[in-house]
Amino acid sequence: MSAPSSPDHLLEIAAVLVERALPGEELEVVCASSESTTIRVYEGEVESLTQAESHGIGVRVIVGGRQGFASAGTFDPNVVEQMLAEARDNARFAESDPHAGVAQPDGVTGIDLDLWRDELFSWTLEQKIALAADVERRVRSADPRITGVRTSTYSDSASVSALASSSGIRAASRGTSASVSVQALAADGGQIQTGYAGDGARHPGLLDLDGVVQRASSQALGLLGATQPTTRRVSLILDQRQAATMLSVIAGTLNGGRVIKGRTPFADRVSETIATPLLTILDDPIDPDSLGAESHDGEGLATRQVALITDGVLQGFVWDSYNGRRSGTGSTGSAQRGARGLPSPGIHALSVKAGSGGSLEQLISGVDDGVLVFGFAGLHSGVNAVSGDLSLGVEGRMVRNGQLAEPINEATVGSTLQRLLLDIVAVGSDRTHLPSGVSTPSLVIGDVMLSGTSA
Repeated sequence: MSAPSSPDHLLEIAAVLVERALPGEELEVVCASSESTTIRVYEGEVESLTQAESHGIGVRVIVGGRQGFASAGTFDPNVVEQMLAEARDNARFAESDPHAGVAQPDGVTGIDLDLWRDELFSWTLEQKIALAADVERRVRSADPRITGVRTSTYSDSASVSALASSSGIRAASRGTSASVSVQALAADGGQIQTGYAGDGARHPGLLDLDGVVQRASSQALGLLGATQPTTRRVSLILDQRQAATMLSVIAGTLNGGRVIKGRTPFADRVSETIATPLLTILDDPIDPDSLGAESHDGEGLATRQVALITDGVLQGFVWDSYNGRRSGTGSTGSAQRGARGLPSPGIHALSVKAGSGGSLEQLISGVDDGVLVFGFAGLHSGVNAVSGDLSLGVEGRMVRNGQLAEPINEATVGSTLQRLLLDIVAVGSDRTHLPSGVSTPSLVIGDVMLSGTSA
């Protein structure tokens, strides 16, 4: 694996093109380059191997409120020339929008984040294959009831990006990442269960392989003998990964674009209590330990901490420049985009403040009747982000009198996003950084309807 183009090289390409802005024309150029590897291993052999190199450049042209965009997958001067002409043509046919425009410098100074690890490039392809094969082997040998591994996957990437605009913004960044994941299969008495686990880091030497093996195998084994539970109200116990899943869904509604379109249940509730006082959430892209960290957003503005919920009170939303102009709030440095797409607001690195609830085991010990959730199903179809209504499949282990009991599946939990936030009764002190870029402790959500069989 070789390193992609340098940030200075990409910034020079973008800056030279921006200098060609015509009078009365706003111009923004984004360049990106990346190298990636993905390896899938099955039964000790390489099932698939992909090594890819990607380049992209995108240009926005705004004239009189009319915006045009074009992109290309190469930095070839002739192609770039055609792309600029195409963006200008597209602007001529666009409708005028008084809020259209490139981001303007806002005086926030960016933090220099070290998100690049040269160690990634010292790993040979053979070593990466061996890593994925070793995880598969260890999962298979964890217990006689583990009958196989559906897939063991290793992947990594090194990416560089740069942005220049006619408003004077110049920004460049680079980062590396590596990940491993595995899906275990366990069988007993004719029943087959699966367990999934993964981890991510800046380079493969930092991956927690022991944890991945343990979580995948114990989840599959822990579901053997699962039956449908009886319908009743219970507490949901979410470890850090399941808490990240649920809170990411909720945080996705705290988006300025959704506010403008009226597609969030929290649009008019700033300064209101929308969650338990135990809960504090922010977007923290300047946390170097998060895999979601970024020094600049998709419009070149410096990223910053953005308070979303503080002690249960809604503080605001994440905004890009366009939607920030429409709302009158301005940007929060939260634009997201690739070189071949337009910016939109989004959360970079969701961060949940640790509570005083202790470890996951301590949270479990405090629950009389609940479910330790191993996984949710139907997140895309079972959540209405406009109304907040929620109905999700769930599997896991029942908890009785603070002790793990029988495994369950074929059950659903029903509530609303608004209700779940208010019904959080405990926040753990076991906050950790996850491969998704989310940093969160474990949670307990009380009084949730669990639907299964009638008693």
